[in-house]
Amino acid sequence: MVNDHGHEHAPTNYNRAFAIGTALNLGFVIIEALFGFLTQSLALLADAGHNLSDVLGLLLAWGANILAQHPPTKHYTYGLGRSSILAALLNAIVLILVMGGIAWEAIRRFVNPSPVPGITIIVVAAVGVVINTVTALLFMSGRKEDLNIRGAFLHMAADALVSVGVVLAGVAILTTGWLWFDPIVSLIIVVVVVVGTWQLLRDSLRLALDAVPAGIEPQAVRTYLTERPGVAQVHDLHIWAMSTTETALTAHLVMPQGYPGDAFLTETVKELHDHFGVEHATLQVEIGDPNHPCRLESKHRV
Repeated sequence: MVNDHGHEHAPTNYNRAFAIGTALNLGFVIIEALFGFLTQSLALLADAGHNLSDVLGLLLAWGANILAQHPPTKHYTYGLGRSSILAALLNAIVLILVMGGIAWEAIRRFVNPSPVPGITIIVVAAVGVVINTVTALLFMSGRKEDLNIRGAFLHMAADALVSVGVVLAGVAILTTGWLWFDPIVSLIIVVVVVVGTWQLLRDSLRLALDAVPAGIEPQAVRTYLTERPGVAQVHDLHIWAMSTTETALTAHLVMPQGYPGDAFLTETVKELHDHFGVEHATLQVEIGDPNHPCRLESKHRV
């Protein structure tokens, strides 16, 4: 059995981005809570609590990003990379729950409209737009490659949208006096955020259940391995995510002519990396002796 370690890929270090984002948002929570207390605005106090959940979401993603860089140990032989998958999943769940709370409050306010405490909310929400947008931009470049970073990005982008909605609703209410602008805008934002978060929830749940990562076609990998020189059959093929950035693969190659040499395996794992993005490939070579069949040859065995 040969294992390739030549393509180690450490998660991108976003510690600086997390530190800046957490500091900005924590500062905003303190300011928002202070103004909410001084103006006796329940809306501002509630939004401060909501933004505090975003700080916790950032800390969760930050912690997972740090743990994902932890080297393997004798008890965690793959390291702690899977924590980034769990963080992405938890962030998606928290974000959907928060949106559910906002939707519930929006419906309640639509039935029983309450006055918005004027220009104060608009100014504070506008500050929130800036802070959340800046924080989201810190994670924008990594949102496509790393599911955990995408979770942090969506959390901040969603908050920026919510704050934009508060500003627009506040201006509209001050201009027209129509209190129903606030819940309507909120419900529209909730729909937009949930649609965007649903993909994150689905992808992170799939990875948590060891599904083949998006962008990798298992049949294409099987075909590639089958067509390698000397390979008569491929079985026990497994492809899964070790983290939000790293993919692992194991497979049994039936090669009647026997062990093909290290050059064959080195080239194979390199091409698995280059063509399919597999960072950690483990290949087992068998000759297909009928007197000693592999018990994992059946497609129904794991």
